[in-house]
Amino acid sequence: EETTPTPAPQPKKKDKVAPKNLVIPPKKPKLSKAERRALQEAQRAAKGVVQKDSTKTAKNVKKPDSGKANNNSSNKTADNATRQSANSKKENQNVGKVLGLFEHLPKYKGAELFSGRVSLNTDAKLKLHPAVTELGYKYANGTIRGANTRCRAMLEVFKTVIRDYQTPKDGKNQHQLSLDLDHEVKTIFQYWTTHCRTHSVSMGNAMTFLKSVIASLPRDINMEEAKELLCEQIDAYNHERIHLAGQAIAEHALRKIQNGDVLLVYVYNEAVLNILINAQRSGKQFRVILVDSRPLMEGREMLDKLLAAVSGNIECTYILLNSLSYVMKDVTKVFLGAAALMSNGSVLSRVGTAGIALMAHACKVPVLVCCETYKISARVQLESITYNEMGDPKQLEVLPFDDEGKKGKENLTLLNLLYDLTPAEFVTGIITEMGILPPSSVAVLLREMNPQENMTYR
Repeated sequence: EETTPTPAPQPKKKDKVAPKNLVIPPKKPKLSKAERRALQEAQRAAKGVVQKDSTKTAKNVKKPDSGKANNNSSNKTADNATRQSANSKKENQNVGKVLGLFEHLPKYKGAELFSGRVSLNTDAKLKLHPAVTELGYKYANGTIRGANTRCRAMLEVFKTVIRDYQTPKDGKNQHQLSLDLDHEVKTIFQYWTTHCRTHSVSMGNAMTFLKSVIASLPRDINMEEAKELLCEQIDAYNHERIHLAGQAIAEHALRKIQNGDVLLVYVYNEAVLNILINAQRSGKQFRVILVDSRPLMEGREMLDKLLAAVSGNIECTYILLNSLSYVMKDVTKVFLGAAALMSNGSVLSRVGTAGIALMAHACKVPVLVCCETYKISARVQLESITYNEMGDPKQLEVLPFDDEGKKGKENLTLLNLLYDLTPAEFVTGIITEMGILPPSSVAVLLREMNPQENMTYR
């Protein structure tokens, strides 16, 4: 019989022996989330103490005397200058600080324009019309506010630029007129958005309309005829989409106002103002509660224009936003304005609008939003963080800080958001020039509109 050979036994692996001088530290215990957070806070506190000690030691170091009076005086002036510059830098850093949640938003540019650190015409090769820089400065310092007002001003400046436009003397023919005008208009619009203030949805839609009109110019058209045609189209857009739309909204809203109503409105809005004036002139008897908020206090302008238009024949109550809960029990309808209307039915408007709509929804008071169709955006937005605009943070400082308050100011971050988003479930109806629609019908209205008006200029 054949026997299978048994395999030879393999030698056992020797266990590794650690060197005698090697010291292995014990494993660190696993920390919980709360313990790790406490450890990080302690490390930050220790780091802050070290930095304070280093600044104190740097202040206590005395500079060697020069022995000359002139040098002493020059050193003092230099020290004062450096201190002032350091203080101004600290203030600017505090103003420029933004919470991490809003770092993606463009910063407020008005302070840079006022201080002169940034020129209105930053590019030497960029030759802008004087009306363009003037309007850009008004955008930046807040002289012109409101979606309709900003859009009207933009269209008027475009008319001025088109009238004064001359074809470059570099051999270009009339066939390239539309290309030249398109480039000129686009450059101006980008200048306003980049150096002055972020454009609104209404401005973007008007810009898209103007670009489509320029692109559709006949190739054999005369320059003067092209200018006249473009100005006529701009006037027609301004008259139909803004002026007549506001009148149609006022007529549609009149059917919702009854005698004895108590109407609540918020800050200044042109469409809401036209509704109240039209209702009073139609013989409706109602009372108005006007809600205002800091820092812009636009409700004062709304109150002045309303009382002046109706000769004081409307009973008005002026309150601040923090008093809203006390008067909401008397309100029968809420009329709100809009800066933009998203395709999912949500409303982008002045900050504070969402709080009023939420309070009215909780009290079962109908909320009617007044918005022209040229403010509709194809974008879908669910919150107020992704898309918003930053205002001047210094407007939030009510009183100047004293010496003790300046120490705490270094840790203070001022956040001045201009808009908030009102969800569609808080809105009862949207009043447009097409009629009164539910928020769910905004997408249908957007689809039925002209495709060139569906797009938002990017």
